Amino acid sequence: MSDMQDKAFLESIVKAIVGHPDDVVVDRTVDEMGVLLTLKINPEDMGYVIGRRGQTAQAIRTLLKIVGAKNNARVNLKIHEPEGSTRGPRRERSEHGERAERKTMKEEGLEDPMDVSEIENLTI
Repeated sequence: MSDMQDKAFLESIVKAIVGHPDDVVVDRTVDEMGVLLTLKINPEDMGYVIGRRGQTAQAIRTLLKIVGAKNNARVNLKIHEPEGSTRGPRRERSEHGERAERKTMKEEGLEDPMDVSEIENLTI
């Protein structure tokens, strides 16, 4: 089997899910830690590759680990965050590593902007 099989595998998966397949570039480096595949994509396609809560990226990493295990190599994926990507700010974590809870509008001291007085008296 070819050493470049993992790179071709990653390219084929990513090109199938992004909107700009011609912009997909995979760099492959090998060191004492194993194989590192660096994925560079169009900024507009970041959401497709990452997925909700990172599920798509995690699935791709799992598949790459299987390909690596088949070839007796440790394969890791790094997704290059291009300039101009639209990722929002990360939520802060507590000192124990849990994500900070989101506050409700009431807890933030904000008024509820929706007038529900018409709906409260609605009869069906």
